[in-house]
Amino acid sequence: MNPWIFGRRADLAVFVGPTLAGLALAALVPLGVVSPGKLPTWAWVALVVSVDVAHVHSTLFRTYLDAEELRRRPLLYALVPAACLAAGVALYLAGSAVFWRVLAYVAVFHFVRQQAGWVAIYRAKSGPSTPLDRALDDAAIYLSTAVPLLAWHASLPRPFAWFVEGDFVSIPAPRIVVVAGWVSLAITLAAWGVRQLWRARAGLPVSAGKVAVVTSTAVSWVVGIELVDHDLGFTALNVLPHGVPYFVLLHAYATARSGTRPRSLVAAISRRGVVAFVGVLLVIAVVEEAAWDRLVWRDHAELFGWLPELDASSALWLIVPALTLPQSVHYVLDAVLWRRGATGPEQAQALGFAATVR
Repeated sequence: MNPWIFGRRADLAVFVGPTLAGLALAALVPLGVVSPGKLPTWAWVALVVSVDVAHVHSTLFRTYLDAEELRRRPLLYALVPAACLAAGVALYLAGSAVFWRVLAYVAVFHFVRQQAGWVAIYRAKSGPSTPLDRALDDAAIYLSTAVPLLAWHASLPRPFAWFVEGDFVSIPAPRIVVVAGWVSLAITLAAWGVRQLWRARAGLPVSAGKVAVVTSTAVSWVVGIELVDHDLGFTALNVLPHGVPYFVLLHAYATARSGTRPRSLVAAISRRGVVAFVGVLLVIAVVEEAAWDRLVWRDHAELFGWLPELDASSALWLIVPALTLPQSVHYVLDAVLWRRGATGPEQAQALGFAATVR
């Protein structure tokens, strides 16, 4: 079985490259190139709009831009947005702080689960695995994310937030608890690494892709949350390793789908290449952020000040949940669509489990 998802060079670029780019951007602050305060406009555009927001909308190529997929599961694609909007409105009416807090923790769970999912795919591509290997893989991913999160919660406030200031709950954990977390993470990663070396010496397959994902996850979460203390470093090391692989996966899926449904809208866009694929998502992302700025935040007048500023304060209970609907729907559908039991031929091809389908 092919041990790679997109190919050896592509996989290493997709899973290691974003972390290296994040580290390079994080280094701009201590080097004095960027101030440690608010995220610069160029970084906000490059990281938040072009990657974080745009990758959310790439789910459209798997769902709402695919007429046949909509006909196949109409209830799913109708009920999920309706349920997410209803839940969002209810939470916002309970308080904006409640809304952002719940959304932040759902997002954190989504980010963590995506990394675990990549590891599970590589493990499946490496052939039969033992319960020990599965346990060590899961422990390496979950502790690499949970321990930095614990340290973050124990040292609030920080110069950065997941969505908005105060969205995380402050947990005044004793220092010994946080130290114990870091020690457990170090021991787990060491045990995981020793296990990979043992498998190699025993002549068993070792997935270089899995090693890349586990290593990049540990580096990006530990460095991005604990070792840097500024918004640029956190955002770069949070957004790039999460969004870039998802972009590539959805483009691979859209390409495979265009082979089986050549007259579809997905095919029409995919045939025009990566530029068209990304371009569509960037346009949608910019439109969304313009709506956020003019209706809610009003913090990027240098970009959107030419648009009319609308007073929507009396309707934020509906506007904010509606504007976050792409995110919440993405979180829910992502947990459903990429399950192994739901894998169709195009998805199998996109994940490297099958040859090109026609």
